[in-house]
Parts: sequence; C-alpha cells; structure tokens
Amino acid sequence: MAENTATLQKYLSLPQGNKIIAEYIWIDGTGSIRSKGRTLSKQVTSVDDLPEWNFDGSSTNQAPGHDSDIYLRPVAYYPDPFRRGDNIIVLAECWNNDGTPNKFNHRHECEKLMLAHKSHKIWFGLEQEYTLFDQYDNVYGWPKGGFPAPQGPYYCGVGAGKVYARDVIEAHYRACLYAGINISGINAEVMPSQWEFQVGPCEGIEMGDALWVARYLLHRVAEEFNVKISFHPKPLKGDWNGAGCHTNVSTEEMRQPGGIKYIEDAIEKLAKRHKEHIALYGADNDQRLTGRHETASMSSFSSGVANRGASIRIPRSVAKEGYGYFEDRRPASNIDPYLVTGIIVETILGQIGDADMSKEYRRETDL
Repeated sequence: MAENTATLQKYLSLPQGNKIIAEYIWIDGTGSIRSKGRTLSKQVTSVDDLPEWNFDGSSTNQAPGHDSDIYLRPVAYYPDPFRRGDNIIVLAECWNNDGTPNKFNHRHECEKLMLAHKSHKIWFGLEQEYTLFDQYDNVYGWPKGGFPAPQGPYYCGVGAGKVYARDVIEAHYRACLYAGINISGINAEVMPSQWEFQVGPCEGIEMGDALWVARYLLHRVAEEFNVKISFHPKPLKGDWNGAGCHTNVSTEEMRQPGGIKYIEDAIEKLAKRHKEHIALYGADNDQRLTGRHETASMSSFSSGVANRGASIRIPRSVAKEGYGYFEDRRPASNIDPYLVTGIIVETILGQIGDADMSKEYRRETDL
C-alpha cells in the first residue's frame, strides 16, 4: 500500500497546465455518496462558474432505466485535499429532467426552511460516530474470531490495544481542515474501533453540506488504508454501544442571557412531534434506541440536565448559566442531516409554505 501511495504521488505532482479537476459528489438513492470527476478549463471562483452535469440515475437507485438522466446542480465547492492545487470537490443537488428535485434530494426543502427562518440564526453542531471495518468486513483491529476486552478503556483512549487506526482518523482530520470544513474535534468512542468527529457550529443549510462533504472525505481517506466506514447505528449486536449523530441546536435567542426559556419551549415542541422526528432520525435506529448504552428508549420522549440517557440533554453549564444550546441525542449515525436539521427547524420555529420534512420522508419511502 505504501508503494502504491508513493507511485501515486509522482503523478499527482505532475503539472496540469491551465486545467482544473472538479470532483462532483452527490447523495444517491440509498443514502450513500457517489462521485465522478471532470476537467474544467479555468479556476473556479464562484458556484456560478460550475456547469450543470448529469449521471445515470438507474445505476444509483434514483431513476428508472427508461428515463435515467439525473442532473447535478452545484451548490457548494471545496478545496480538494487529494488532488490539491486549484482542484476542487463540488457538492451537487440531484434534479429530474422535468425540473423537479429528485425524490432523494432533501437539501432543496431543507434550504427553504433555513432561509425562511434565517433571522433566528440557528446553529447546529453534529457529532458523527462511525465504525471501522477491514476489507473482509471484520471490525478493524479486533481479534480474528474473537472479541476485545469489554468496553471501558476505549473512550478517548490512548495506547495500543485501546485505539485502532488512528492514522486514518488523523488523515481525515487534516483533510477536513484543508477542505475548509468546520471540523471542531475528534475522539475515540466507547466501542473499540468506533470513532467520532464533530462538525460545527454551522448555520442553516451549511450544516448538512459540511457533514456530507466530511463523510465523503472520510470514505476517501479510509479507501487509501483499505478500511471500510460503517454508519450503521448498531454495527455489532450485544453489549456494545451503538453509533449516533447527536445534534446540538441553538437559535440566537437561546444563546442570549435568559435563553433557557427558549430552550425549554423548543423541548416542549419536540416532545409533541416525537414520532415524526424518529421517522427521520435514521434507518435501524430501533436497534440503538433501547434505553441502554447511553440512549433513551425510542418509544418515549424524555429530557434532562446532563442526562445522556434522555432524548434531549441540556448541558450542565447551560442549566447553570441560563442560556446556550440543547442536544438531541436521538438521531442515528446514518441520518441524512438535511432531514434532521430541517425537521428540527420546522418543529421549533414553524413550517413555511410547502416545506414539510415529514413529506420529504414519505416521498422517499413511497417507492
């Protein structure tokens, strides 16, 4: 692998003339990321410089074979940490040829909500947990045919036997910083070979964009180490922690002195729509939200100060100071962040026009 990397670097250092490589990435019909590259004739300085493109949607579960063209409309771009130079990664929305958003394009409706409630300056921070597997689908670093010692020493662990694949995690951290992602930290998680990175605070639609690009970068970095990334919320059955994507939320009102009132009001609204939120909070989340392993039960809503077994946690410092943010601990690691941030805004600030994230879920599942 090291020899291949050295060989690749020889070619990556070759001059490109005046050409730019743009790697377009998008979300497919299974909630995975796809990408393909194209050559551009000049440096990009605005999203408006980026051409619309297309792909075969019948190969990505996004369109039937008899009408398979799906269009890629660029919405954001980032420096490419793999090709470097002026090369870029382009995040694109998927649109049908009749001018409607593809059924899996949840960004479109989410952005409507974010723009409508822009005056509240809503911030999000997402804590993305994930699990590492080797190329043969074994948990990375675990004994072959066996198990490591029980959970305990692995969370924020240091040292051989306590952490695995730190090289992958460090490489991903740098790749995110290079790309301009607001990655705020990393740590080893409770289950061995499970890690977490945090993105945020990000305002509005930027949160979903940043998380998807950070996920793409994670897959690409891990690819070079022959490591697979799993976002399944319960990758291992038994007495092991699941994987979530805890969602931290605050509006400008919540961040001001006395903001605890707005936090409490938001929690009351969230309690009334618990089922609608759970429907959008990730596939197989019932395997994780059991009331054990630092989770609340999926069947009931709860909240509490410093309580990691509650649906919503108010940090101790927030309760003490009387303002700040709250943490929604229900979302699974495999969420679509556009659905989650969208329905949170819809619930605590109000639905607008035809923007309805519950409708987005029904549209996706009505196949």
